[in-house]
Amino acid sequence: MTASTPQKPADAADDWWREAVVYQVYVPSFADSDGDGMGDLRGVAERLGHLAGLGVDALWLTPFYRSPWADGGYDVSDYRDVDPRHGTLDDFRDLLARAHAYGLKVIVDIVPNHCSDQHPWFAEALASPPGSAARDRFHFRTGRGPDGGEPPADWRSKFGGGAWTRTADGQWYMHIFAAEQPDLNWENPEVRAEFERTLRFWLGLGVDGFRVDVAHGLRKDLAPPLRDTLGNDAAPLNSPPEGDDHPFWDRDEVHEIYRSWRKILDSYSPPRIAVAEAGVSAARLPLYTRPDELHQAFNFFHLRCPWDAASFRRVIDESLDGARSVGTLPTWVLSNHDVVRHATRYALPEGTDLTAWTASDGREPAPDTALGRRRARAAALLTLALPGTAYLYQGEELGLPEVPDLPPEALRDPMWERTGRTHKGRDGCRVPLPWQRSGPSYGFGPGGSWLPQPEGWGEHSAEAQTGDEGSFLELYRAALRLRRAVRGAAEGEPLEWLTGADGELAFRRGELLECRVNLSGRPLPLLADAVPLLTSEGRADTTDGAGERGGGMLAPDTAVWLRPPGAAR
Repeated sequence: MTASTPQKPADAADDWWREAVVYQVYVPSFADSDGDGMGDLRGVAERLGHLAGLGVDALWLTPFYRSPWADGGYDVSDYRDVDPRHGTLDDFRDLLARAHAYGLKVIVDIVPNHCSDQHPWFAEALASPPGSAARDRFHFRTGRGPDGGEPPADWRSKFGGGAWTRTADGQWYMHIFAAEQPDLNWENPEVRAEFERTLRFWLGLGVDGFRVDVAHGLRKDLAPPLRDTLGNDAAPLNSPPEGDDHPFWDRDEVHEIYRSWRKILDSYSPPRIAVAEAGVSAARLPLYTRPDELHQAFNFFHLRCPWDAASFRRVIDESLDGARSVGTLPTWVLSNHDVVRHATRYALPEGTDLTAWTASDGREPAPDTALGRRRARAAALLTLALPGTAYLYQGEELGLPEVPDLPPEALRDPMWERTGRTHKGRDGCRVPLPWQRSGPSYGFGPGGSWLPQPEGWGEHSAEAQTGDEGSFLELYRAALRLRRAVRGAAEGEPLEWLTGADGELAFRRGELLECRVNLSGRPLPLLADAVPLLTSEGRADTTDGAGERGGGMLAPDTAVWLRPPGAAR
């Protein structure tokens, strides 16, 4: 494979990403090629046919870099090499070449807020005295109190406990996440230069873009005296209240970093892209996607939206308005590697405390599995009909549920220990995928799996669902085929809201696609002259039986794609 060469961007930018479907590959849990129970890059390469057949445009790979694995690979010790548990750089080159041969773009994770405590820089910092250049790459401070024995501020770690750890010589270092993940000092020019080299390294290999981890956390205000936050930083990815000048979340200074990165991305031909993981307010999110910054930002408001028509409409309108204010389109996401899978969230009563629910091994309250599956299928059609880019989390096309009852001895998420074993963390959405009905690890690999798979996991497998018209997999395949077929006609078309019944979402994209979602709790009638294209139940139960004209009823918690009345056949 020929490495890409930086060039001036072409007059017409390559904007494939504006209406794409991107599939998130959580590398440890996707596919294992060598039987050690851990997913790897060769495993991903061997399963690319599944992604191409599904109909996605790109895949996003979570970190596969060298790491002690204190936080599932998000504690990086070498940003420009592959961890042996996931393969080699040659394996990555092969994966990239195979993906491109399938017509798939490849986005890789970049983790700039923090590194591993095993990174050579941090080892050097610990071996160096206070005030040294090595320590200035991180955030070392003297503690409070007469002997410096209290943390420099009351800041809390997102994984539980304090955000400061004391070193042997008495100083403290900052870590928003685990103690094994010291935060980097982005005011230090060495840090900036090192990450620019890292970007160019992967761009030189031919990657098509980056997902930026904790994009809203890179810059901090550590000017003395440090300000206490009084618990305002305790929730993962919590945005500070509107107008609050938080010492380490969503500071204005972070945008200068992304303006410099955008210049690098645009210097390649075709230009490359970046998507921000930024847990900020709806008003602040568009700032990350201004024309000279990053291209996209994850839309966590859609993910968190309750199952309610008015709430979805408000989130969709605010997302579209915010994105258009800076000349881009929103992203839409229902699940990822950090949250309870949406097929299970939708099965629980609104307002369920998910931390307490997982602590009960998923028993209190008991999920309504059938309801969750219906809603997840309807949410898929809603999401895939919206203008912008849809990000799918691996396994959602199989309708995978959360696995809340993993045994304590199997848990790997650092939240488990850091919260005194009260928060089971995120392992329940990371259980390795089932590819086959039976066999070792249900086809995940020739051996076991690093997290235990539930009994009967194989019935969710791609093998079990292929050819079953009522399955999640065939629903996603059909939806993505239709989405691609109408994308050209609908691209650039604004979403047009239609009059619907109370509790119904109804909108049109151009002349070829109308989407209706019933969140009302009762059957709703469909127009007699609309032609169903696809229903979330995988059968034409909205038609009069001939499969041609509309009419009939749309059941609660279901969705339908229609050819709008009067549209050309």
